[in-house]
Amino acid sequence: MNLPEQMQAMVLEEQGKPLVYKAVPIPVPAEQQVLVKVIACGVCRTDLHILDRELTQPKLPLIMGHEIIGQVVRVGSAVTRLQEGEYVGIPWLGYTCGKCRYCQKDKENLCENARFTGYTLDGGYAEYTVAYANYCFPLGSLPASPASAPLLCAGLIGYRSYRMMGEHVERFGIYGFGAAAHIIIQMAVFQKKQVYAFTRPGDKETQAFALRLGAVWAGDASEAPPEKLDASIIFAPAGELVPKALTDTDKGGVVVCGGIHMSDIPSFPYRILWEERVLRSVANLTRRDGEEFLQLAPQIPVKTETQLFLLRQANEALAALKQGRIQGAAVLVMS
Repeated sequence: MNLPEQMQAMVLEEQGKPLVYKAVPIPVPAEQQVLVKVIACGVCRTDLHILDRELTQPKLPLIMGHEIIGQVVRVGSAVTRLQEGEYVGIPWLGYTCGKCRYCQKDKENLCENARFTGYTLDGGYAEYTVAYANYCFPLGSLPASPASAPLLCAGLIGYRSYRMMGEHVERFGIYGFGAAAHIIIQMAVFQKKQVYAFTRPGDKETQAFALRLGAVWAGDASEAPPEKLDASIIFAPAGELVPKALTDTDKGGVVVCGGIHMSDIPSFPYRILWEERVLRSVANLTRRDGEEFLQLAPQIPVKTETQLFLLRQANEALAALKQGRIQGAAVLVMS
């Protein structure tokens, strides 16, 4: 396939400043990489954390974006598992060493030498991107469309958070009803679990959205649920929700912090942690998470709600996400 020499991309040149729409050279895949023509890339809250300096070690200049749907157009000399023309998804976890003590313990999400798409590796806010072939997911029966893009992070991190609650949860809370929540609630309803949705104060529109997707109750994060919960997932990056979620959780319950960044957690009395409640975080994802979730999603089936933006509108999409104006997920499309 004949390719142009340059592509359009939205480039982060300095944290805290808007992305710059510009032409840059199309990257060349190394021997274990593939070149992917991007169809769509989801806009994730992690991208906001990078932009706002809350994640402090990005490569610069940087092409953000780690919820990528695209088509392989060139393969490196050592690649055997993917072929030109194949449709793939590219997630946050972009590379692991396979040698450190975490990789050796089957905990590659904690790899000491990991590299991350759209953070320490260039990502999908561009017409083309390169990725390590072993960290791309063939789409299988999933459509190669913008609707699939949020599954690559909101879905995967949501799935890992969901599993971290444990197998015997019957009713659980979700604090922060954004992209991940609107995917995971579909899995929960499919598995006949009861979901209690907590939103920003006064956000009746999102509460109605949660109820439409199957929540049995929806209210402000300041409100108490009508009954104690077996577990909760906190997707909102608000540390003050941790004591609240512990208070809402029954004995022996689990509170999972599902974000990569959260504001400071205020002090809280030991009594709300006592009675064998568990507080835990989720870090990144594993390829096994991706394989499991992307096989399960079509069976439910998961249907994402997306608001589409052109590539050059990435700054507008990020602003809308920050201001809470996205219902479901924001996705950049290349045409």
